[in-house]
Amino acid sequence: MCGIFAYIGPENAYDKIVNGLKRLEYRGYDSWGVATLSDGIHVSKQVGSIGDAIPTDSHPSSAMGIGHTRWATHGSITRENAHPHFSTDGSFVLAQNGIVENYQSLKAALSKKGYKFETETDTEVIVRLVEDKLTNTKDLDEATRRAFLELEGRNTIILLTKDEHIVAARNGSPLVIGVNDDMKEIFFSSDTLSFAPFVKKVIVIDNGQIVSSYKGSVTVKDASSGKTIDAQPESINLVNDKVDKEGYDHFMLKEIHESPFVVRQLINQDLNEYQEFAKALKKARNVYTIASGTAGIAASQIAFYLRENAGIKALGLIGADALEYEDLFTEDDILIAPSQSGETADVLEVLERVKKKGVKIASFVNMQGSTMTRLSDYKFLSQAGPEICVMSTKVFVSQIAWGYLISKIAAGKTEEGVRNLRELSKQMEDYLKDEQTEKTLKQLSHQIIAADDIFLLGKYQNFNIVKEGMVKLIEGTYKHAHAIPAGDLKHYAITLMEKGVPVIFAVSEDKSKADIINAVNQVKARGATVIAVASKPNESYDHFIEVPNTGETSAILNVIPLQLLAYYMTVELRNNVDKPRNIAKSVTVK
Repeated sequence: MCGIFAYIGPENAYDKIVNGLKRLEYRGYDSWGVATLSDGIHVSKQVGSIGDAIPTDSHPSSAMGIGHTRWATHGSITRENAHPHFSTDGSFVLAQNGIVENYQSLKAALSKKGYKFETETDTEVIVRLVEDKLTNTKDLDEATRRAFLELEGRNTIILLTKDEHIVAARNGSPLVIGVNDDMKEIFFSSDTLSFAPFVKKVIVIDNGQIVSSYKGSVTVKDASSGKTIDAQPESINLVNDKVDKEGYDHFMLKEIHESPFVVRQLINQDLNEYQEFAKALKKARNVYTIASGTAGIAASQIAFYLRENAGIKALGLIGADALEYEDLFTEDDILIAPSQSGETADVLEVLERVKKKGVKIASFVNMQGSTMTRLSDYKFLSQAGPEICVMSTKVFVSQIAWGYLISKIAAGKTEEGVRNLRELSKQMEDYLKDEQTEKTLKQLSHQIIAADDIFLLGKYQNFNIVKEGMVKLIEGTYKHAHAIPAGDLKHYAITLMEKGVPVIFAVSEDKSKADIINAVNQVKARGATVIAVASKPNESYDHFIEVPNTGETSAILNVIPLQLLAYYMTVELRNNVDKPRNIAKSVTVK
């Protein structure tokens, strides 16, 4: 979680950092802070969104600084707990992305030495620990290295000193360096998106490395040995998209409307590179798909397509709960990891372990230069462009469409898969442009807005789709939503069906339809309000959300009205659409 951004260069550091943090705010928006160097270190910290940034003229002009946007892990959401944090003597400030798992024992030991703590954060423990190491060495790089080696957990830290020195270290949480030779600019960040418009080359800092910048130089060292590493900047095709709503009221709505585009991005790629991967999938003993949150649902849908279309033995796993499979993985298996950021901590932990066992890893990621990509034997990029809303929409569509495409390639039906996705993109675009779509979903949103519980039922290709509809409703509306396998309804959830309870069904014209209609009638008989996302009407539907029938890909299209329904309900409830409470888009801590 959290976002780190730093700037060194000829332009105003405060402006550069604030703009960078705005592009990182999907990582956390509980509070934010900026520290710049101008005749001493000046720090501004605020609770809430970086969108409320104070004017430039209230902060001294500077050519160097660091910033941080916070997702709280330790300590309440206050200005005192916001980063960066000062050293006792004011000689440096420090910000952190991660969790210090042994902070209590470190804090106890430092307290015994007389160090005082003013905040509730685990980050301040790192500050005092660096101070303590400076008593034995006056070299900041060395003191930071020694302190960093004592931290347990996934952490990235960055320090700014009054002597024009920036030091950063990484273990788990991401860190990339952007270099703009023309402007003699150096950027430090948690992702490449934040500085994409300004650089052509990057240095991706790996786990266990420490980087130091002083007077325009960048030095990378191994944190364990202290030895210098030859880390040359590499050219990278960075996404240079503007972060702009482009006339839409919210990023979420804009990104839903970009879903047809991301499907076209897939089929316009050079598919020859997919052939080798498809052959490996067919040869694998087992294929596992693994992710968390919305990407975890996408992973399950990818596994469904591999089973259904290519006859591949594939199983979807949730990152945080994959530990029980660890002893079952072998070098004959393949793990597929879809991810927006490529930095999901609980998934990376699994990938790092299985790689040592020789398991092949494939990733489908939307963020270039990510850790997940660098760990992978097969690397694929969604090229979906920036997704700013914390609730993932277009990237989820991209992930499951990719899974469908891979399954068709593995089945030897590449042309059919491409043709079906091209038609899906067209039908999806027409559906989103139809004014009736917005009208229907807005009316439905208003009618069910007062419900305390919303149920969603699906089967076969649509089960993961209703699960994703559930996630969007929970994330945006803060209401209770529950996705249920339609076939399991009568085994337990039927007890919850009563007059007026809204039940949403995703219905496709496939072999599961008869079973879905049975479930529709079972809840209807108990007085529930039936809402159907379907291509054909039925007398048992109380509300009919009509969508085109796209056959094998209908599940991908069916997620669009569920996303839009969650959007309109969130708007009507006046919740923060793009920044739901308590969550962040990139979960880089466990």
